Amino acid sequence: MQRTKHRNLAFTLIEIMAVVLIIGLLSTIVGAAIFRQVDRARVTAARAQLSSLEGVLELYRMDNGKFPTTEQGLLALVEAPTAEPVPRNYPAGGYLKDRKLPLDPWGEPYYYEMPGNSNPHSFDLWSFGADGAPGGEGVDADIGNWPEDAGPTG
Repeated sequence: MQRTKHRNLAFTLIEIMAVVLIIGLLSTIVGAAIFRQVDRARVTAARAQLSSLEGVLELYRMDNGKFPTTEQGLLALVEAPTAEPVPRNYPAGGYLKDRKLPLDPWGEPYYYEMPGNSNPHSFDLWSFGADGAPGGEGVDADIGNWPEDAGPTG
């Protein structure tokens, strides 16, 4: 009688394997959903950083009359350019905190072109997205300061 009660309180190997399988399936489903959210968050972060850099570039233009050239690039926001056109009112600490250019959420530099192909009267500023290559769709798509339907043309 004692032996029968003891058996009813224990789990069989098959029951344990079934529970482990169910936990694994749930983890896979939840993990996939979380990774999609992480990708979307990175795209949102890239858009926010681009917007911030646009504001800093506008401040540079207000101080110096022109945007940095393509050759001067975004580095002009942290180091005073020595090539023409030399900025006339460059602040001692540069334009970015800690004199450091941000990387995109995938760890790559942002790209800058003045005048821009998509914005011929100002500049293009962009990230190549998750794949780090021109073009792409979804999280691999280029993210830039051009209208959503335009994209870079160069």
